[in-house]
Amino acid sequence: MALSPEMQKCVDACLDCYKTCLGMAMNHCLETGGEHVAPPHFRLIMACAEMCRTSAHFMLISSPHHKHTCRECAEICTECAKDCERLDGMEDCVAACRACAKSCSAMAA
Repeated sequence: MALSPEMQKCVDACLDCYKTCLGMAMNHCLETGGEHVAPPHFRLIMACAEMCRTSAHFMLISSPHHKHTCRECAEICTECAKDCERLDGMEDCVAACRACAKSCSAMAA
């Protein structure tokens, strides 16, 4: 069964956010150090990446539980965007998290 255009857009936003958060954490944050690797920030960005991957997975397998994962994903992405805003060089992460949060909120409704 093909995904609806809205769901495909959400899957794409989730996968983009997953790649962005994981990439930023493993490269920018680790190399920058300081607040970028403080445990609360680093755990949040890693949780965000994983939740985005999980939400995409649930939609791709047509799980009826995708609304739950999308709701949680939107919440974590919103929190991650706010936390990343206070750190230098995290603009890509903020943008990806905001886009994913918006798409997942719509999917969870």
